[in-house]
Amino acid sequence: MKRTGVLLLAVLPLLAATACLSVASDDSRGPDAKRVEEAGSLDAEATLADPAKKELAQQIVASAENGTLDWRSAYGYVEDIGDGQGYTAGIIGFCTGTHDLLTLVDGYTKAHPDNALAPYLPALREVDGTDSHEGLDPGFPAAWKQESKVAAFREAQDEKRDTGYFGPALRLAVGDGLGLLGQFVYYDAMVYHGPGSDRFSVGGIRAAALKKADSPAEGGDEKTYLVAFLDARRTAMLVKRPGVDTSRVDTAQRRFLDEGNLDLRTPLEWKVYGDTYKVP
Repeated sequence: MKRTGVLLLAVLPLLAATACLSVASDDSRGPDAKRVEEAGSLDAEATLADPAKKELAQQIVASAENGTLDWRSAYGYVEDIGDGQGYTAGIIGFCTGTHDLLTLVDGYTKAHPDNALAPYLPALREVDGTDSHEGLDPGFPAAWKQESKVAAFREAQDEKRDTGYFGPALRLAVGDGLGLLGQFVYYDAMVYHGPGSDRFSVGGIRAAALKKADSPAEGGDEKTYLVAFLDARRTAMLVKRPGVDTSRVDTAQRRFLDEGNLDLRTPLEWKVYGDTYKVP
């Protein structure tokens, strides 16, 4: 599971005002995205696996997750935003209460035992699935920020993002016959709601959408299907967190869809949580 968003009444510092999202490698696509290409589902120009399109996707996600287009600035971000998921940290909002932060630190520690976060692994296991800080305070945030200055940990965040969220979302979207905008819609949903089959996860949202419209892979109209998916996602957000700000759907993704920009062409302009973002 992932972030549950920003409540309208929440007051957050600037970095987290919009939600919970190393030096970039020459090939930023990630292993899962590459496998999508290698499988031949769509060529690189038609998927978010294309490096330029993947960069764009990270920027749009970061506008909602961290209030910036500079997604690389968020490696060291860590905060409890009061959403019931404990500490939220890193480039896409890994959470101490949703298992992904634990698996990230656990895997990283196996490769780099002497890291600043390793002493917190027992506590991370204990608080997994809760919003508790027991055993994490007061030093965990400082340790996260310290380790995020290490290139290997930034790369570990990239890999966890790709294998846990970007790659699975891309495979699912390509399988449903979706173009670039649809692929991004699935990716942002994966970051926010997480994988899974319950009604608040991507699988459940997709199932609700398919009850309303056929996917392109089933012969349906792409725009009609994406309208159904965004409607189902917005409903899931509001049911789980009444009063949650849904602008990452309403004034970003739905704006692109209303403009008929199924290829996610630039320039782009959108709003999230009242702030305007532009990519030339």
